[in-house]
Amino acid sequence: MVVATLVGLVWAAAKVAIPFAARQAVDEAIVPSDLQALWPYIAAILVLGVVQGVAAGLRRYLAIRISVRGETRLRERLFAHATLLGLEYHTRMPAGQLMSRANTDLLQIRNVVVFVPLVLSNVVTFAAVVAVLAAIDWILALISLLCLPGVFVAAVRMGRRLAPLMEATQLELAAFSEDVEESITGIRVVKAFGHEPEMAVEAARHSDRIRDVTVEAGSVRARYLPVFQAMPTLAVVLALAAGGARVIAGTASLGDLVAFNTYVLMLVQPLVLVGMVVAHYHRAYASAERVCEVLAEEPGVCSHPGAAELPDGPGRVEFRDVTFAYPGRRPVLDGFDMEIEPGRTVALVGPTGSGKTTVAKLLARFHDVGAGAVLIDGADVRKVDLDSLRRAVAIVFEDTFLFSGTVAENVSFGRPDATESEIEWATSAAGADEFLTWLEDGYETRVGEQGYTLSGGQRQRLAIARALLAGPRVLVLDDATSAVDAETEARIRESLRAMAGGCTTLVIARRPQTVVLADEVVLLDEGRVVMRGTHAELLAADDRYARLLGMEVMT
Repeated sequence: MVVATLVGLVWAAAKVAIPFAARQAVDEAIVPSDLQALWPYIAAILVLGVVQGVAAGLRRYLAIRISVRGETRLRERLFAHATLLGLEYHTRMPAGQLMSRANTDLLQIRNVVVFVPLVLSNVVTFAAVVAVLAAIDWILALISLLCLPGVFVAAVRMGRRLAPLMEATQLELAAFSEDVEESITGIRVVKAFGHEPEMAVEAARHSDRIRDVTVEAGSVRARYLPVFQAMPTLAVVLALAAGGARVIAGTASLGDLVAFNTYVLMLVQPLVLVGMVVAHYHRAYASAERVCEVLAEEPGVCSHPGAAELPDGPGRVEFRDVTFAYPGRRPVLDGFDMEIEPGRTVALVGPTGSGKTTVAKLLARFHDVGAGAVLIDGADVRKVDLDSLRRAVAIVFEDTFLFSGTVAENVSFGRPDATESEIEWATSAAGADEFLTWLEDGYETRVGEQGYTLSGGQRQRLAIARALLAGPRVLVLDDATSAVDAETEARIRESLRAMAGGCTTLVIARRPQTVVLADEVVLLDEGRVVMRGTHAELLAADDRYARLLGMEVMT
């Protein structure tokens, strides 16, 4: 920015010097009809023109470089911060809104930042021109500049009218992005219900609103544009009339009049630029507010300063009198106590809304408990480094998500440095090696957006392989085998048992064939443990457990 400003000063100095040289040429060469005296002034004006041109090009390049680099850094910062924000924030903030902030809003900010070096140099030019005009003839300068404050007033009024329109445009663009993101992401549901026309109508509504607001903003600019054009022209007319009269009267030279009119014309560009910047500024300000809304959000869950690494251990899990409630809702867990011995597999069973998935989220510290504590190998998960915790705990949810890369890239997501043999081991342990042999490109097959080129069971097996390859000491399978056949599920369980050092596994299940593979079953109801034992023991102890599994099977 400093270099661009210095270059802008050079540009301004050359620009201001050219009319002065022309004034001297008129008074000292043209009026006296001295051709020899004219050539040095011509040469000087040519040199000044070259300097002005080079400085203008360099200034423009630096301005673009500054704005693009600033946009890039801000986009990177915005993305990094968004990934740190908790699940509560992403639940209430649609992905389309974040995409709009990372694209459209940052573009508007860049469009203003690019003007900063240009405005600085034009402000210097404006000040220098006014000073030179006053030095030549302060009375004539005062007459010529009398109407120019009207340009500033018009620019301010235009900015005030544009501000709400620009903000409305940004909001509608974000809403449109949200519609597009939801429609494309949920395209299977849209097509399944034949809802394409309705989605198109909704998107068209936002698109029409964007058009209307943009046209209205253009109308505001159009109404003020004549002021920006007419006022400087009026200043030239005043300068020509008053200056011409003074030349005729002999109180000013012809060179003064030429220079004066040239300088007055030089005031046009800075004033028009001010109007443009005012218009862009209000739109960029609205965009900056939207970006700052994201950056101002504090991560709900983060590592505390000086947090230690999760201590080594076999993977003992403890929930001590845990209470947790989502914002604005009654407690999901209330006095929840559970211990899982290292290397054991525990199935968590319960009716819908009993808090099973919440247990998994608290274990990986997606949320913090309201009361009580969650411990892994004796360490409170709130007091350890979050990265070390997430490396130790792997979760596979039912709604499996795959990235639009290759099979190998998806499996090695948690361990990018994994070798080919390690990837093959993980896919084999998850029972995914069978269908991979059918794929033409094998591990290099691209799975498409969200992995929709694969079946539900295939996606689940790859997600389990991804979790296994990460080498966690605690593995949570949240109904992660719902689309997997019983034979493959048994194979996955045997693979877990065979893992070096063992792996503590929490299985959130709803199918009898899944529950029977666990070493122990915990029945959860209304946020508390109501029964615990083997599958056979719970079947014999209370028919409520059997009815629950039967209901889940029917659903």
